Amino acid sequence: MDDTTPAYGLWSLVAINSLVFIIFAFSFARPQSQRDWRSFGAFSAFLVALFTEMYGFPLTIYLLSGWLASRFPGIDFYSHDAGHLLEMLVGSRADPHFGPFHLASNVLIGLGFWLLAASWNVLYHAQRAGRLATAGPYARIRHPQYVAFVVIMFGFLLQWPTLVTLAMFPILVFMYVRLARREEQEVRTEFGEAYRSYAERTPAFFPRFGAEPKHI
Repeated sequence: MDDTTPAYGLWSLVAINSLVFIIFAFSFARPQSQRDWRSFGAFSAFLVALFTEMYGFPLTIYLLSGWLASRFPGIDFYSHDAGHLLEMLVGSRADPHFGPFHLASNVLIGLGFWLLAASWNVLYHAQRAGRLATAGPYARIRHPQYVAFVVIMFGFLLQWPTLVTLAMFPILVFMYVRLARREEQEVRTEFGEAYRSYAERTPAFFPRFGAEPKHI
């Protein structure tokens, strides 16, 4: 990208990137219930806010421009590369796309989408069979799809943190925890003792490594 190429105001890229990631996530999450649509809608809003600042209008950089200019003189924070704020803040002057935060971001985003896809495959077949989902990722944690959304969002935060998405992130995590608790009440009513036994040995969000998972 040369000096004549604008770093922001690229609203077509905002739309394209938002749609690509939202459709990609939709193909794995396949929301059906009102709860599913609520969680997916919140995730989509996070992505739109992210790409709006990444390619449209850099609100975070605009609001912090005075502090950034005094703290890091000589850096054009309105260039696209400098928008990778974590790479800049730790003093990296290399291509931020190959920096540690960006690489970690790619790993987390990929892991999150893999977990989302693997979880949906198990849940889909379990629902069609009318049984409790306990295989695959569900053998390790009870809510892998919600965990997948959180991992993807955290990955994007490492790559391109903004004030809006940083504010949204804890709110969305809290919302996913509440949705998970409500979902558990419904599943416990439907499957009774089978779900209670499953919940006793399977953590909700953080897997226990070492012990072999058991299936119902």
